[in-house]
Amino acid sequence: MKRALCSLDWILLASLLSLAALGLCVLYAAVYQGDMGLWQKQLIFWGAGMTGFLILCFVPLRFLGLVSWPMYSIGLLLLMLIPLIGDVHMGARRWLDIGFTNLQPSEIMKWAMMFVLASWFATREARGFVNIGTPLLLVAVPAALILSQPDLGTTLVLLFATVALLIAAGLPWRIFAAALVLGIASLPVLWHFMHDYQKQRVLTLLDPQSDPLGAGYHVIQSSIAIGSGGLFGKGFLQGTQARLHFLPEQHTDFIFSVLAEEGGLIAVILLLGLYATLISRILLIAQRAHSRFASMLCIGIASIFTLYITVNIGMVSGIFPVVGLPLPFISYGGSALVTMLAALGLVMRVAIESYEKIPWQRPGSPLA
Repeated sequence: MKRALCSLDWILLASLLSLAALGLCVLYAAVYQGDMGLWQKQLIFWGAGMTGFLILCFVPLRFLGLVSWPMYSIGLLLLMLIPLIGDVHMGARRWLDIGFTNLQPSEIMKWAMMFVLASWFATREARGFVNIGTPLLLVAVPAALILSQPDLGTTLVLLFATVALLIAAGLPWRIFAAALVLGIASLPVLWHFMHDYQKQRVLTLLDPQSDPLGAGYHVIQSSIAIGSGGLFGKGFLQGTQARLHFLPEQHTDFIFSVLAEEGGLIAVILLLGLYATLISRILLIAQRAHSRFASMLCIGIASIFTLYITVNIGMVSGIFPVVGLPLPFISYGGSALVTMLAALGLVMRVAIESYEKIPWQRPGSPLA
């Protein structure tokens, strides 16, 4: 028992529990005098997610290597079912009704893709046509299905995490630079295939005041909420933008605005500090990992968290277009929260196995 407790990464766990407490407080403020049932559901989601977190802490990583391809196949099958029997919400067909809740297959595929890529690069370098082309093809198929829902945000997450793993696996910088230039050059072509509402989001980013009551309403109200918070905020449950429901989607995509308005800059710094601690700890665990598969898995998870945090805060601040990515552990949502907690369970498992197999990671050592 003592050995099991020592093998846990307590900094990672403390960061997670702190985010849980902060997230539940902010969500309570976001739904106060509204649908309090959402807050109660979030408690259930946290319970389910923490159960998955604890279970995965004891699942050997070699087992994940074996089930990575079946998980990818199941995720791909669920994505193929979306156009046939998927539920439509706010003009997007992204969910499957499984009775007690709505399942978002793209969330499952996102993490299954990490297992497959980590397994692929566990024994290979990102060099040569086959070693680079095969993982790109594996990502391209689900990315195309997710983009057709349409869900640009999750598609970007898949692509970003793939690029991060390619670089970690030794992708030559000249190839990365060439791909970056090609990607920038293809933006006019991408613009042609974007939906009208996606184009409008980009145009609104450049000039929100061009349509203050329409496409620019979200960003304008969010900016007002963030700016009005000041240094110390207006106080818990005292935010006018949230209380008067000027903020759109204030319990999901724009929940950061609620935190900034009621907690001010101090709360924002606290949140960013917790995120920085969490991600830096994941990367440290990746560095100390006992196997290449474990290291790649942690890098992929860290890259996904980083993109979610950066894009969500950027879009509610008017820096990025609105793409519908939740704020990790803060926004309301079942599929995203449970899968993120499960991912952290895997990171904790890497830390546990590294403790057991690498002597220099014992407590008291300079690198512990």
